Amino acid sequence: MAARQQGRMSDAENQSCLMVSEDAVAFLVCGFHALEEWVGIGQVEDYLSVLEYLLWVFTPLAIVFILPFLIVILLYLSILFLHVYKRKNQLREAYCNNLWDGARKTLATLWDGHGAIWHGYEIHGMDKIPDKGPALIVYYHGAIPIDYYYFLANVIIQKGRTCHSVADHFLFKIPGFKLLLEVFSVMHGPQEECVQALKNGHLLGISPGGVREALFSDETYPLLWGKRKGFAQVAIDSKVAIIPMFTQNVREGFRSLGTLRFFRWMYESFRLPVAPVYGGFPVKFRTFLGDPIPYDPNVTASELAEKVKQSVQSLIDKHQQIPGNILRALLERFHTKYKAE
Repeated sequence: MAARQQGRMSDAENQSCLMVSEDAVAFLVCGFHALEEWVGIGQVEDYLSVLEYLLWVFTPLAIVFILPFLIVILLYLSILFLHVYKRKNQLREAYCNNLWDGARKTLATLWDGHGAIWHGYEIHGMDKIPDKGPALIVYYHGAIPIDYYYFLANVIIQKGRTCHSVADHFLFKIPGFKLLLEVFSVMHGPQEECVQALKNGHLLGISPGGVREALFSDETYPLLWGKRKGFAQVAIDSKVAIIPMFTQNVREGFRSLGTLRFFRWMYESFRLPVAPVYGGFPVKFRTFLGDPIPYDPNVTASELAEKVKQSVQSLIDKHQQIPGNILRALLERFHTKYKAE
């Protein structure tokens, strides 16, 4: 009997304790909600949710505009290397005619490695570049002509030659670029200087579209050469062959906002190439060299310019799907070998 009464008392005590604990939990919950309301945790969560959404939206945009600057950084690192190289070899400069050969080969190896790793870079038709003697290489200009840098690197590595290049005037005004342009024989393009370089037996690369093509061409790959024929006159005066060149997916690697009206107006009015470039995508790059167009004394500069334009256009038609597509160009990285038609 006593045991039964003791059991009942124990049950009552348990129930009482349970009620107390439930009240404590309820009190704690109410206290937490009151604290949450007082501190504004709910609003903080809303802010964090909005911030997370903004990061999700703008992170890809930030990346595609930051990656092109990495190429600029790589260029300045190349310039820094040249300055260090020059400093270490100042004493040998007076005794060595090929002071910069080692620097060119080193940078060519670095840029070729970058092309192989980031773009799976390939070049087809390198046998059309002569081992000796002059030739004029005419190419399509991407938003950033990084494919041309890879080509120059391959000429140094495979042919043991330095290809001279013609660049726009604004490039010579960029701080710190002077040494890089000198070492790699870049000129601003007077016809007399170009003719002299070819007559001296050098290779010379030029893009008739230049900055205009870089900024205002798009994924449909139009050639924006206008009525330019100076390059053709250079070839005629030098009596050299012209080798057309085009790089597949170069517009998918980097794209320009130059098609927007404001940037077009800025260039046409003030010749300021200020259109933002975005991209840096690791798409597949394949450079194709067409059949050389031999010197013909009976062809005028206008006729030769049109003939070269058609040759470059045929390379685009044959090797580039129009319009270009970034996703497709990325997937082409998995096609390890190009099947020649």
